[in-house]
Amino acid sequence: MPIVMVNIKEGRTVEQKRAMVTGMTKVLCETMEVPQSSVRIIINEMKNDNFAIAGTLICDDPSKQVKKKD
Repeated sequence: MPIVMVNIKEGRTVEQKRAMVTGMTKVLCETMEVPQSSVRIIINEMKNDNFAIAGTLICDDPSKQVKKKD
């Protein structure tokens, strides 16, 4: 049973996450030769005040924040 943990910053839409887990499940099934029912994907969303790049919190630099698609 493959278990995948994905760490992403907050700001992705449900549609984006849905597309990601659908694609990841397909790839895991094909490469690991397992049924879809055995695939587990855990998404950890980090708030922008809990993630930093080069010593700067994402919440302090709007240019690094994920933009939601409309």
